[in-house]
Amino acid sequence: DGTGGKPVRADIGIAGDSISDIASLSKAEAAITIDASGKYVCPGFIDAHSHSDTYLMIEPSAPSKVLQGVTTEVTGNCGASAAPVTGSYRIPSDWESMNYPKKWNTVAEFREILQDSKPAVNVFTLIGHNAIRAGVMGYTDRPASTKELGEMKLLLEKSLAEGGKGLSSGLIYPPGMFSSHEELIELNKIVKLYDGIYTSHMRSEGARLLESIIETIDIGQKAGVRVEISHLKTSGKSNWHLVDKALDLIRHARQAGIQVSADRYPYTAAGTDLDVILPDWAEEGGRTALLKRLNDPEQVSKMRTWLLENKSDEYWSIVTIGSTTHPDNLRFRGRTLADIAAELKLHPVDAALRIMTTDEVRTSAFFSSMSEDNMLKILAEPYVMIGSDASVRSLTGPLSEDYPHPRAFGSFPRFLRLSLDGRSVPIEEAVRKMTSLPADHFHIKQRGRLIKGHRADVAVLDPKEILDLSTFKMPHQYSKGIEHLIVNGKVTIKSGTLTGIRAGEVL
Repeated sequence: DGTGGKPVRADIGIAGDSISDIASLSKAEAAITIDASGKYVCPGFIDAHSHSDTYLMIEPSAPSKVLQGVTTEVTGNCGASAAPVTGSYRIPSDWESMNYPKKWNTVAEFREILQDSKPAVNVFTLIGHNAIRAGVMGYTDRPASTKELGEMKLLLEKSLAEGGKGLSSGLIYPPGMFSSHEELIELNKIVKLYDGIYTSHMRSEGARLLESIIETIDIGQKAGVRVEISHLKTSGKSNWHLVDKALDLIRHARQAGIQVSADRYPYTAAGTDLDVILPDWAEEGGRTALLKRLNDPEQVSKMRTWLLENKSDEYWSIVTIGSTTHPDNLRFRGRTLADIAAELKLHPVDAALRIMTTDEVRTSAFFSSMSEDNMLKILAEPYVMIGSDASVRSLTGPLSEDYPHPRAFGSFPRFLRLSLDGRSVPIEEAVRKMTSLPADHFHIKQRGRLIKGHRADVAVLDPKEILDLSTFKMPHQYSKGIEHLIVNGKVTIKSGTLTGIRAGEVL
């Protein structure tokens, strides 16, 4: 039922968009009856860390997510949200490359267009710190002035008043990487006024992991807001030993009454833009300025020197190219930079710089830098929920053309499989992590539990069949095992097939 309690055998009655009864209903009458004999019935899953924001307008049926059992997505993560779009702020390039039904600037406009698209999932929208900062002061590497901080607060408050549910930061991306600790505390004091949440892709997930966790917890404590540590990990083999200290920091903060939780995807490879490998100074000014630097031989030489000094020879064998845009680079998808460099007869640094430049800084990559033991240890923590860290994808149309991380198609079935195979927490705890835990921490009302009066977001899964099929070599593959899915009382998946009914709400 999502609470973590032992499973029970019962029938579920649904009337309208809500659960009307949970009992033995064999004598009741219904317009639709679903036989779930031998299956597990649970609340629809909440993707605690999604990037589907604008893509739900492109593919509102959300096939890659609903076929995992997801009924609600928390969007606007890692500092990048679809709105507000003001000043110099540019939405991420993969979103920007798509065609949308209408243009928007404000959060209210975006939410209205998204709702008109009739998404199949419920959407819980966060406000990106990068959108707020770039909207007021661009992509400059300097502290905010008192006037600029005031303008950021006003823009954030307006965005929260229009339906934003909190603030997310992406502190390895421009311009978030240029912000001060104090700026984030002050902005989160505004979030507190709206009972919002602060989520953070922290400044470091590797060598400075502990310092980053301390900073994130301190922001939550001083601003008085709930905190979510995004995709908690120990990145880089030399940092794997930090896991116990990292978890202790979070446990102690929780024991002290600070409301801090975390999310995680069940994979040991990260995925983001390839240009995160570059030094911070190269990112100042945003993507346009970076592209200009990549076409300046003197600047490229500086970047090359920095990369040679800061990345080991072994590093390039753990970096795999994902999505590319230039036709010449299509053949590199799914291959390591070490392998590509050997083919091109280049040093891996030069291969990486060439790909980024020809792709006009629109290359994604996977970084296989995590420990499986640490992943399982993190997933077992009672405050860690599941987040795909991925946008919705499809097998057809515009969202079938890139090369995504398998987590876009498989995060939730993969975690369920770990549970059912005895490699992670028991199944009732696994379900809690994907349902009531995020619902409670994010304050997503009337969802996350199978109880009378709650919204009827219900997943029916076959424990023998549930399986993620997406791989790094063949990512575009839907998961299997979700037999039926009900969103707000409407049957979205029946017998493993999408019905075409889209009943999600912008929350």
